[in-house]
Amino acid sequence: MLIEEARLPPGLRVYAIGDIHGRVDLLDQLHGLIEADLAPASEYGAPEKTVIVYLGDYIDRGPDSHAVIERLTRPRFPGVETVTLLGNHEAMLLEFLEAPYGAALWLANGGDATLRSYKVKIPGSFDEFLLTQRTLLGVLPRHHKQFLLGLPVQVQYGDYLFVHAGIKPGLPLDRQSREHMIWIRGAFLDSESDHGMIVVHGHTIVHEVEWRPNRIGVDTGAYTTGRLTALVLDGAERRLLHT
Repeated sequence: MLIEEARLPPGLRVYAIGDIHGRVDLLDQLHGLIEADLAPASEYGAPEKTVIVYLGDYIDRGPDSHAVIERLTRPRFPGVETVTLLGNHEAMLLEFLEAPYGAALWLANGGDATLRSYKVKIPGSFDEFLLTQRTLLGVLPRHHKQFLLGLPVQVQYGDYLFVHAGIKPGLPLDRQSREHMIWIRGAFLDSESDHGMIVVHGHTIVHEVEWRPNRIGVDTGAYTTGRLTALVLDGAERRLLHT
């Protein structure tokens, strides 16, 4: 399937939001833009059904991971369905909560910012990893942990597949692994294969939304650029909202 052929069922609008990475300020701004976009008096009006898909990586790097998770556990839009997908950064945090001595990768990729947002001391050595894990487990709100544990890896609407990172080309969807969908880069990004659906993803930063015949990349690097993007899908139409 080519991008120009893809569409959603009539009456459905989807907002797909790229990687937030602790920028609750930008998330609040983008939610405001969505709210205005959904207003009956807006240019586009309110559809019969609306879904907001968050593409993962809510935490790390930026300063307010705690606040982002809190926002996402308390949906802002009455009557609007929300889907929060698993990103590789949430997966790294969950792995840290299970096995603290594997924390080096997470901390090297922005996990220190998440610890600060929960007011947990950054471990200064390998020997402190276990204490840091226990401290984080003690301060992590129960509803935050339940949220993290319940994140799905993919969702489909119409001719679109939504995942955090992408899929392994040539492999049927029911055989894709969790690791493929939250970590893959090169093989997916370079592929010109027809995946059968248009894949909407984040994970890999682009200066502008990347429109390819078989995929759309919407991670515009919010934590460093100040630009958080939502892809708006409505029937055969595609447009953007961004901070």
